[in-house]
Amino acid sequence: MNRTALGTRIRQERLNQNLTQEQLAEKLNVSTTYMGYIERGERTLTLSKLIDLANLLDVSIDYLLMDSISSSPSSREKLWLKLLSSASEAEQELILEMAKLILKHSAK
Repeated sequence: MNRTALGTRIRQERLNQNLTQEQLAEKLNVSTTYMGYIERGERTLTLSKLIDLANLLDVSIDYLLMDSISSSPSSREKLWLKLLSSASEAEQELILEMAKLILKHSAK
């Protein structure tokens, strides 16, 4: 988990809601010092505190953690990658041109 990015996002959301560190710490039932550690990325939150914080800030947990979440390809994307990797360069170009043509005509 990228604690620095998480802390930065928490700080930004706190400021967006015009809350001080003290006010947010009080609502979260943690010390102001601990809240400062969190915002600087020096400490981590427990899962239950992260849920409470997301609810307090009215944001999703995935939004808070988005710099830590790796986006892996979907099964369909994996299938396309496998198909393309088995094709020659000329075949890949042909597949690409056909896909462009299909998308062009289906958009009409």
